[in-house]
Amino acid sequence: MSSGEGAKGEFKIAEPGRQLKRAEVDFMRLIEQQNLQRVQKLQRQRRNNKLTGLALGGTVLSIYLYSMFSVKQEKFLDDFEEPIKLEVENKAL
Repeated sequence: MSSGEGAKGEFKIAEPGRQLKRAEVDFMRLIEQQNLQRVQKLQRQRRNNKLTGLALGGTVLSIYLYSMFSVKQEKFLDDFEEPIKLEVENKAL
């Protein structure tokens, strides 16, 4: 194989000074448009994924904080300890 010949699966690069045909330029524009659309779709999808993650994270955090706040306000367990203390004090006397 000489340097001008390409192996199987390789693309031949245009020679310097060669003008591109109209069909080649149109094909390149078409590919560029498709790539731009693909990139825009991926950017939208990434943005939507971030917003969904933030919404889910905020929901989880708010449920956690609400649970901690509501458990902190519970007083019914304090009432059970007082009678036991009184009985222990009465027995000691």
